[in-house]
Amino acid sequence: MGSTDPKAIDQARQQMAEAVRALLIAVGDDINREGLDTTPIRVADSFINFFSGVCEDPAAPLTATFAAQSDDLIVVRDIPVSSFCEHHLLPFTGLAHIAYSPNKHVAGLSKFSQSIGVLARRPQIQENLTAQIADVIFETIAPRGVTVKMTCVHTCMTMRGGHNQGSSVTTIASRGSFHQSPEGNNAIFQLP
Repeated sequence: MGSTDPKAIDQARQQMAEAVRALLIAVGDDINREGLDTTPIRVADSFINFFSGVCEDPAAPLTATFAAQSDDLIVVRDIPVSSFCEHHLLPFTGLAHIAYSPNKHVAGLSKFSQSIGVLARRPQIQENLTAQIADVIFETIAPRGVTVKMTCVHTCMTMRGGHNQGSSVTTIASRGSFHQSPEGNNAIFQLP
């Protein structure tokens, strides 16, 4: 979409609906049958929501900070993640965990999930999403170190190809002192 302008969003909605209509015709289904007749616009509305992070700033939620009283390790765990693989436009879902050692500031705990939500509402791969989360935390609140661990199930693995039910992917990204030291990594590697 690339825009928050209502007129541009409506135009994008119509373009997406036409593309979905063409896709359904190409697979050989009857787009006029009951149950499928309004599917193109419903899919378009879903995609507007799924990919709304393209137009949002993931750093914005993390700018609400508080003075850090210490540099002791903070672990925020089990943050739900839902995103879409850019290769097949199929969802992947799972959990993200963040370990960081504050420097001068700590962020409000809910702000991490808000920032992750913005980044997850973009078509991408999990490896990049994990790195983007680590980067935005490191650049915005400037901790001594940060490690992000994410474990997700990808429907491009479970629904197509090898139909690998039960498989998951874990990615880890570290920045700052955690990149050179096992301190933060040890804490996050012990998470389930």
